[in-house]
Formats: sequence, C-alpha cells, structure tokens
Amino acid sequence: MKSVIFTGLLLCATPLPAAESRDPKVPAILSLAERAKVEDAWLKQRLDTIVPQLMRRDAVDMWIIVAREYLEDPVATTMLPATWLSARRRTVLIFHDRGKAQGVERLAVARYPVGDIFPAAWNPDEQPDQWVRIAQLVRERDPKRIAINVSDEFPLADGMTLSQHRALVAALGPLAGRLISHDRLALGWLETRIDPEMATYPILVRIAHAIIAEGLSEKAITPGVTTTEDLTWWFRNKVAELKLDTWFHPSVNIQRPNQPTFQIATMGVGRDNVIQPGDFLHLDFGISYLGLNTDTQHHAYVLRPGETDAPKGLRDGLAAANKVQDLLTREFRTGRSGNEVLAAARRSAAKQALKATIYSHALGYHGHGAGPWIGMWDNQQPVPGRGDYPIHANTAWSIELSAHATVPEWNGQEVRFMTEEDGYFDGSSFRYLDGRQTEIHLIPRP
Repeated sequence: MKSVIFTGLLLCATPLPAAESRDPKVPAILSLAERAKVEDAWLKQRLDTIVPQLMRRDAVDMWIIVAREYLEDPVATTMLPATWLSARRRTVLIFHDRGKAQGVERLAVARYPVGDIFPAAWNPDEQPDQWVRIAQLVRERDPKRIAINVSDEFPLADGMTLSQHRALVAALGPLAGRLISHDRLALGWLETRIDPEMATYPILVRIAHAIIAEGLSEKAITPGVTTTEDLTWWFRNKVAELKLDTWFHPSVNIQRPNQPTFQIATMGVGRDNVIQPGDFLHLDFGISYLGLNTDTQHHAYVLRPGETDAPKGLRDGLAAANKVQDLLTREFRTGRSGNEVLAAARRSAAKQALKATIYSHALGYHGHGAGPWIGMWDNQQPVPGRGDYPIHANTAWSIELSAHATVPEWNGQEVRFMTEEDGYFDGSSFRYLDGRQTEIHLIPRP
C-alpha cells in the first residue's frame, strides 16, 4: 500500500490490481472538513493548469460562465469552493487569457468574491447594474473570441439559459458578435483529471467495491426473506451510514431459470422479488465522494444447498463479458471518436462470436460524465454528435457493456451478463482503478 498527501492530509491509496479483491475493506473516509481542504486544493490546481491549456487549444480569449442560485451551469458548480453549495444570486465567472507570460486572469462579477480563487470585480455601490459592469470588463480587455456554454449536443456544456444569454447579448452590444457557442471548453474542463485526483480515484472505487462485496453477501441477504427492494435500500442506507452520497438510486434485478431475461429499461422499477437460492443477481451501484463519482455493475449467485460455486455456464458468461471489456479498452486511442471505438470493438467481438452490447461513457464530476458516448444500450449504431466527440488523455471511464450467453445448466437459457467497471485512460493505455469483477459474488460465501 502507498499513501498520498494532499494539503496536509494523509489519504490511504490502493494498488491497481487486474482483478478486484473478493472481500475488500472500506478505506478510511475523510471528514467533511478534510474533504473540503482536498477538493479546494484540487480546484485551484485545476484552474491554474487545465483552463489555460484548454483556452489556448481552442484559441479562446475569454470564457464567460453565468450561474444563478439553484440554477447553476454544470461547469460553474464544479468551479465553486467546497463550502459554496450553490451560486449566490447571479454569479458570473470570467476567464481572460492575457498570454503565457501573464497567464489567465480570473474574475467574479458577483456581490462576493468566490473564495480566494475568483477575486470580486464588481462593486454594486459604484455600478448597481451587474450587466453593465460585465460589459465594462469585456470592453477593457477587448477579447476577439468569447466562449459561452451553449451546445446543441451536450447538456453538460449547455449551461447558459436563454434569459441570461439575452441579457449578456444586450449588455455587450456590438461586442456580442464575438460570442461563440462553445462546448469543447466545458467538456474539456469536466472530463480532464489531474494527477492528484487520479491518485485518489482508486480509493473511491475501492470503497464502492467494499460496499458491494458486503451487500452481495449473507450479511445483507437472507435467501427466501430478503427482496430486491430490501437490498436496494440496504445499499442506500450503507452509503448514508458512511456519510457518502450517491448520484443515482441503486437497482437490483434477478435472472433465474425458466424466466425471461429482464429488460434493462425497467431499471428495477416495480420489481420487489424475494431472492431465492439459484438466483443470479445483478446490481447497479455508484457513490459520490470528494466531488467524483463511481459507477459499477456486478453479479452475484445465491448458492443452492450443496453447491460451492456458481454453475459453470454463469462463470463462462461472465468471462465472455470480460473478453468484451478487453476488446473495447484495446481500441482506446487519443483523438479517436466514440463511434470509431464502438465500431472497432463490435467488429472484434463478432469475430470471436461474442454477442455484445456496448454502452460505455466518461466518468468524473458526473456519473454520466463529459466525453464521447461509446454506444447506447438500446442503439448499437453510431451516435451522431455525442458519439463523434474524440477520446482525450487523462480521462476516467465507466466501461459499461453486456454479453449474452447460453447457460447449459439452465437448459440452454440465454442470460445477460451486464458489467460495469471504472478505469482511466492516460493517453497510451487503459487501466482499471481497482481491478474488475472476474469472479461471481457467492451468497453465502464458501
């Protein structure tokens, strides 16, 4: 084990195994005050490094982000200090690139400075009209290209509302012709992970894996008594007990002999089945911690009396899904679009006679994060727009997919093996953050 130190705090960091531990332990979880110190340190480093890189990559002189209290631009939310749980009234963040020598200037056109990272650039006593002050700042700096977060394709890059856009255009007058609807800045900011984040991300995934291992065991499941709804709420309560958050409600589903494979579109709604011996369980679960998110899908098998392992057909099905994971991650290339990766992986799967469905996505500040779509669970054709966006280095991923396979022990019934594991692409190679499931969870554990 190694350790990582941020702002005087010692975080327990985990190794990066190829396969996850069957019985991982929950790492130490920081207090809320300690988390705030880590998140603010990360934010300052991100603003100092990522923003200049992105603005120069896209030849943008100024970037204006408008956020209103409880209606924040998704980007603005990730740029606020940890103790700012929302924007205050109208909070306008401005970045102005003065060149490499002077760097990117940061301004807050708001009644308050935004922590110590965006100095206040508006005194309402001198100029009561906030929009007039914004226009003054823009004229003084005379930028040629002013990016705003407006996007037809990407919701996370479409944070400027119509009313605020109208007000900004009116305030800028002739300078409004320099506004450009932009999504690459917002997406680049949201998707790019810095080294300290990636040194810590395995801890998040280890926490999630540890919770899953406990939940998919006799500690949480009594066959013949526990229902899928009971187990779903066990996970929610466990997350709350650890003082963590989740970005979606978990789902637990069952596949069993002589019953049709469930449809993923149900997302567990209306399914309150009693878990029985011989059931093949599927869990979809994620946590939020330190401003980042995990997204994991695992399988478990409830042993029948006398059994010591899952049927070989189920084990082989999971192995088939692992093969599809390998075929997909081998296709990751910087600059390659999500659609290109999808097509290449599906061709490879077909050559190996694997019946695969791929629907992977980026991960980070959001569970369904900024970045390209690599397929959809209900559409394996190229996805216009979102699928055309390229893969970039230093990005985190949820490798989400499924493989269909017949199980001889279930009279040749076709079973869907749905896997989801979190990983990182550094620009040249892909790795899982805390391994991946290669063995089915057994209930009870042998």
